[in-house]
Amino acid sequence: MNLLLNCDLGEAIDGNQVSVDSQIMPCIDCANICCGFHAGSPLIIKNTLALAKKHNVAVGAHPSYPDKANFGRRSIKMPATELIACLQYQIAALAGMAQNISLTLSYVKPHGALYNDMMSDGHLRSAVMASIAESGPNLAFMLQATADSEMHRQEAETFGLELYLEAFADRCYEDSGALVPRSKAGAILSREKMLEQVRQLKEDHSVTTINGRRLPLCADSLCVHGDNPQAVAAIGEIRSILST
Repeated sequence: MNLLLNCDLGEAIDGNQVSVDSQIMPCIDCANICCGFHAGSPLIIKNTLALAKKHNVAVGAHPSYPDKANFGRRSIKMPATELIACLQYQIAALAGMAQNISLTLSYVKPHGALYNDMMSDGHLRSAVMASIAESGPNLAFMLQATADSEMHRQEAETFGLELYLEAFADRCYEDSGALVPRSKAGAILSREKMLEQVRQLKEDHSVTTINGRRLPLCADSLCVHGDNPQAVAAIGEIRSILST
């Protein structure tokens, strides 16, 4: 299994995060770039895209619910038509800015509460897929690798979408395959446990859940969260593990 390393970037609220993005970009394969609805700004988007181009990193849109106040981590009930329009607005903005510097958008990965909600709600997931399919050809869809991945692949095929399945380097898993909620102790892995999880994913295609069970996962990509200082500090080690 050749895991591509991805990271959520362009989420700056201050200058420190911009510096962090500069450290991360040389180490990753794919950048999930914030579209401005949960963080960031047009200038941050432009600068993040330029960094991706400089380091030959594939670019994906990272849209969210319209929720800057809560960093996109609050669920928002929206009619499907409104959600589709909201996502297409974000995707189009990022695609247009990428085109300005001769970059092509490769995929879409929803952010935060929207990501979690769509994993448990098939109707919401269909709305997300429709928004991507209608946003142009050749856009893939990134979502979490779970025991339902084959079903998700079949769903994506009905919309003509290629699926990128991802696992997480720095998040702990429930026995069900869901991520442990951030509000729960142990949700964010320590540096040591994170590196252990990366090795296990690469060597055994599995993770160890919060209750100590082995959970098989077949993933195409591995996510490191750019707002996790432990993960950022270990990005070089994670890259090294995946490259050996």
